[in-house]
Amino acid sequence: MWGWPVEEDVSGSRHVPLRTADVARESGYSVQQVRDLERSGVIPPAARSSNGYRSYTSAHVRALRAYRGLAGAVGPVSARKMLTELRTATVETAAAAISGVHVRLARERDEALRARRALHAIRSEKDTPEPEQESDAMTITQLAAALGVRPSTLRFWELEGLVAPERVTALRARRYGLPAIRAARIVAALRGSGHGIPAVRDIMASLHRLDGAEETERILRRRLDLIAARTVALLRAGADLAAVVTSAQGPADLPPATDRHEC
Repeated sequence: MWGWPVEEDVSGSRHVPLRTADVARESGYSVQQVRDLERSGVIPPAARSSNGYRSYTSAHVRALRAYRGLAGAVGPVSARKMLTELRTATVETAAAAISGVHVRLARERDEALRARRALHAIRSEKDTPEPEQESDAMTITQLAAALGVRPSTLRFWELEGLVAPERVTALRARRYGLPAIRAARIVAALRGSGHGIPAVRDIMASLHRLDGAEETERILRRRLDLIAARTVALLRAGADLAAVVTSAQGPADLPPATDRHEC
């Protein structure tokens, strides 16, 4: 639920009702964006005077800043859904949801780093082949869990010629050795960075060429940079997200809006 502190405005002084233009200036959004985000439920409805003028509070500004940070971390669609749900969530549930975003970003970073290590291993295979141990292999279930994808996704990648597991046992079960695991990690990172299947297929086919490996390295570096930027966006939104999450009171009675408030 939302807290509506009426004793202070955004700057920390005593409460002053805010116009749409004030909220836009403090949050970094345009006036129209503020109205659109209110309409979509990202922020709670503004109080209205008898003549229809909106009157906001600092809670709206914090909610918009929190949304900006979340949008930078998870995208606007997911951020809009999260902020709308946080409006009615318990503190425990809301805090867990935000912690989950940090965990997902950390996992994406770890997987991108593993993909880079896999790429370096592929590049060095010609000179120093690495002996493979039976314990290095994974089943489709194990590899899917390690990559954070479904087993059906790995089967699809196999059909598309992106990852080639071995077939073992009378049941023809899939076995992923080190080469297949490395390829799968790189495919997962490329798909996570927005590359379509045809582009991934071309990149994977070129890995053993110097230019192909260098391009893949650049792609993975950009992915790591993007994950870092998303993490920083979430960190910058921390105080505003905390204010939203810890709000335990419903909207307080607001003073009536005057004609100075813009609709």
